[in-house]
Formats: sequence, structure tokens, C-alpha cells
Amino acid sequence: MKNYMDTTIDVYAKAALTPDVGLCCTNTPIWQLPQLTIPKIMQEMNYGCGSTVHPRDLVNQPKILYVGVGGGMEVLQFAYFSRQQAGVIGVDIVDEMLSACAENLEKAEYENSWFDRSFVELRKGNALALPVEDNSIHVAAQNCLFNIFTQEDLKKALAEMYRVLKPYGRLVLSDPITENPMPEELKNDSRLRALCLSGSLPLVEYLKLITDAGFGTVEIRAKRPYRILAPGQYETTENILLESVEVCAIKDPMPSDGPCIFTGKAAIYFGKESYFDDQKGHVLIPNQPLSICDKTASALTMLGMNDIYISESTFFYDGGGCC
Repeated sequence: MKNYMDTTIDVYAKAALTPDVGLCCTNTPIWQLPQLTIPKIMQEMNYGCGSTVHPRDLVNQPKILYVGVGGGMEVLQFAYFSRQQAGVIGVDIVDEMLSACAENLEKAEYENSWFDRSFVELRKGNALALPVEDNSIHVAAQNCLFNIFTQEDLKKALAEMYRVLKPYGRLVLSDPITENPMPEELKNDSRLRALCLSGSLPLVEYLKLITDAGFGTVEIRAKRPYRILAPGQYETTENILLESVEVCAIKDPMPSDGPCIFTGKAAIYFGKESYFDDQKGHVLIPNQPLSICDKTASALTMLGMNDIYISESTFFYDGGGCC
């Protein structure tokens, strides 16, 4: 395979100079927030597959790192919540993308009375060796970047994100995944990898790489259909469904019995007692759904009780659960 990083830099240098609205197809609505105006050019250069901006992550003026700045849309959205000098650090390896992002932020300053250009600091750097101090970031994010990496490089990128986050800091990711086998011809196509397509992993494998990096809690916030790689258009004999997934990984201590992964499961107790207590920190009140991690769902299922309902994964979790 041709050096995929060289191809990636070439693809996104061209996309910085000439916006390519078809490069990625984000299927998450753009946040509509009071007094926030996103310049049209930023929307045209929105090269992601979801959103990494979640207001509940962004309280108390957090220090934010965004890797792979694109046209600057999510950098601007993060700055909306941070509003402090260098409150958002944007890192990119592509000179042309850094320049385009800087120009777009100047436009954003003109269109948004609350925004000051000093809120965002742009740095040239590589996701595999971030130009950021240890334990200095509250929220780190990337959108449709890590999917480009080979698994060995993905391990390095996740380790770097873990390194720069403060304890209990959050890593928010959006990437394509697939449960279909990916042909080797596609995996080794450097351009398809640069387009965030052929590096797609199965969800379980993707999550294991995240937890292997040390993140003790992982939340699946969304999973949606994304693209089809079809025979005749790509080197495959069967349709390959890609889905986009939005994940939050929290740098909290790893539980002794393994990570807590929330995939949107819930437990409902409908027995005759006033409550059910599993003696492991989970108290179920009759007919009050409780969001639970997959590990807890498995443990409750093993009890074999016929008055506890455990839902399937919805692949949507937005807090409020118990682990």
C-alpha cells in the first residue's frame, strides 16, 4: 500500500483549497445555538461523519483539543462553550487546512459578536505525536480522522489522546464502522483509507482498541447508516454497509472487572417488591427504566429472574445510567 499518510495529506490539501462537499456526508444536524452563526464555507468544509459537540461535555469553560480541524466548524462550536483565550486547540498536519481554517475563523469573528479569534489556537502537528502537554485537556475530539489509520497507528493516536487528557477527561469520537468483512484490496487502497472508508472496523473491535488504551467508561451516543460500498463501484463482491458511530470515552479508573461500555441498554424491574437491589450498586424501582452498561446487563441476565426486563442495545446513550 502506498504510504497512506502521504495520500491523506494530498487529499485534504486539495479539499482545503477547493471545498469538496461530497468528500464526507455528515448525517448529524448542525447544532443551532443562540447567537451562533456558522459561515457557509465552514459548512461546505464539514469533512466529518457525525458530531463531536455535546453540550453536557462542555460545562465550566473546558480546555478543548480538536484534532483534524477541517474547515473549522466544530472548532467554532467548541469555542462557543469555552470562550477563553486558547480555550480550544486545533491540531492538523495539513498546512493548507490550517490556513483555510484560520481564514474561516476570521469570517466567523465577523459574523459572531461573541467570538474572538483568540479563543482558538491552531497548531501544526500529528495525531500520533500531539503537540500538547500531558494531562492538560478536559475534552478531546476527532471526527472521521482515526478511521484513516491502520490499527497500529490507531493505537498510537488513542494513546496520545489518553496522555493529554486530564483525569476524568472525555475523548469524543465520530468514525465509520462496519460489521461486513472489508476486502484486503480495499484495506490496502490508500485513497479509500484517506476517505475514511476502507479503514472501518467492527464496533466491538473499535471499542476494544479504545478500552485497551485505558479508558474505563465508554458511551455509544449514536449509530446510523452512513454509506454502501457496492460491487461495480468498489473492489467487493458484496454490499458493504458502513455506519457512523459517535462515542465518548472517559479517562476514569479502569474497573477491576473490566470497562463499563454503555450501548443503550436498560433494565426494568416489574416485580411485587418495592425495589430490587442486586447488592452491586444497582437499585431498580418498579417500572422505572434504568440505563445500564453491557457488563451490568449481562450480570442481571445471569440471575435468571423473570421480573426483570433487559432491553437490546439501542446504540444511543446520553448519560443518567448506573454501572
